[in-house]
Amino acid sequence: MTKPLIGVTALVDYGRESLWMLPGYFEGVSEASGVPVMLPVVSDREDAVRLMDTVDGLLIAGGQDVCPEKYGDMRLPVCGETSPERDVSDVMLLDEALRLDKPVLGICRGIQLINVHLGGTLYQDLPTQRPSDVCHRQVPPYDRPSHDVSIVRSTPLWELFRTETLPVNSCHHQAIRSLAPGLRPMGVSEDGLVEAVYLPDRSFLFAVQWHPEFSHKTDENSKRIFRAFVRACG
Repeated sequence: MTKPLIGVTALVDYGRESLWMLPGYFEGVSEASGVPVMLPVVSDREDAVRLMDTVDGLLIAGGQDVCPEKYGDMRLPVCGETSPERDVSDVMLLDEALRLDKPVLGICRGIQLINVHLGGTLYQDLPTQRPSDVCHRQVPPYDRPSHDVSIVRSTPLWELFRTETLPVNSCHHQAIRSLAPGLRPMGVSEDGLVEAVYLPDRSFLFAVQWHPEFSHKTDENSKRIFRAFVRACG
């Protein structure tokens, strides 16, 4: 069988004026028998159409904060670096993936971008706006768990893991504030943040706040996420 081609959204480095990729995204897809390819940052919808016609699935990777203007919020001093160009590109690619009902996996910024685009909002900075004793921004190494997530029964993530509690790694200072209409929660952190979602009216749209691209080498559950995604793309 031909391995599915997976488009992975590019990471943007303004300091080096470059696009780049963390190897864990590619490794996770490759180990799950997919062929990963880094997508350009696009500003033309026809380019997004062409790209999504070519690939079998879309992985929206991590990166800078989503622009608060995208969810109708005033930018606070605690908001981090944003990437307006990536916001535009990711939304165009996501729109096409949804239109074509091609599988989508969102990771970290990915879950935030999906939630915002579908009508939800974000906390711009958890320590400021929603302080908690739960460690959401761990220090390296990033492949170790920092807190637990409760898995919601009767969701695709429950079917995948068959466990009520999942230890996850965590490296974020933004998170879902109000969940977008249509999205359903699959996992909730110990302090009540939605950390995994799906879209029931699409064949496969998963998004997680944690980082399977860092933990896939040592964590079987991280491997399962990539396998489920790539299998849906096949």
